Amino acid sequence: MKQILLWLRVIRPQTLFASLCPVIVGLMVSYKFFGYLKPVTAVLTSLCALSLQILSNLINDYYDFKRGTDKQGRLGFKRALAEGWVSEHSMRMACYITLAVSLISGTVLCFIGGWVIVAIGITAILFAWLYTATPYSLSYLGIADIFVFLYYGVIASWGTVWLQNDENVKSMDCQKVAVFAGAVCGLISVCVLAINNIRDIDDDRLAGKRTIPVRIGKHAALCLLAFVILLMPMFAWLAFGLNWAVAVIIPAVFLYNQVLKAEGKRYNLCFLMASIVNLVYVGLVWLSC
Repeated sequence: MKQILLWLRVIRPQTLFASLCPVIVGLMVSYKFFGYLKPVTAVLTSLCALSLQILSNLINDYYDFKRGTDKQGRLGFKRALAEGWVSEHSMRMACYITLAVSLISGTVLCFIGGWVIVAIGITAILFAWLYTATPYSLSYLGIADIFVFLYYGVIASWGTVWLQNDENVKSMDCQKVAVFAGAVCGLISVCVLAINNIRDIDDDRLAGKRTIPVRIGKHAALCLLAFVILLMPMFAWLAFGLNWAVAVIIPAVFLYNQVLKAEGKRYNLCFLMASIVNLVYVGLVWLSC
């Protein structure tokens, strides 16, 4: 039981809403347009999305530790290798197991969804690897935000809709709503990444990790975060019109106010609040559908 609880902590459960929420949004949009869901496909889609994010988290933990970016006593949530909770060998094995789960569930989805899902799956695994593992990692170049927006938002929701509907009933209107609705989830995940990077700006600068806050400074990064938040109700309106989903701006503005006042480990609370904003948005989408 202790080992189970330990690995539950290692996979960072507080981050997993980022991959699950856009899938749920895609399922709700699909049901709104077609009045049915494929339950097995829905479960496999959720499992694949979660396993890909866990894989990304584990790879990030491993390579940030190897590079010396993560150290014991960091401001952010504790990391397994930096704290000595698990060995490097155990972390590598966890990566292989999670990759296997992603590949097995993803292969079944590829048979269901065809070449479109094959392309999404290959690029998603590539993104999980490139995020931290290479000398030119996305997170170290400060361009990971773009991929977070796409894979934890637009692509996740759109791909879910594609998988749920039969080839002969593909609907452009449904796919358009899925893109715009998923974009809000993507923007919320960008906020999560921004909060993380603003908190770690000093450590990242020393480690040579050129995130957006490192490149443009904390004040400009906060202004950019405000712009991201203002885009949320616009995309919600494009998806559902003047409906409940537009109200996502309320918790998002509250979150931004907390980020402005945050210092040190208080950013971790903001990080959790951003995940709650994602859940609130899912509820608002349910009311809008």
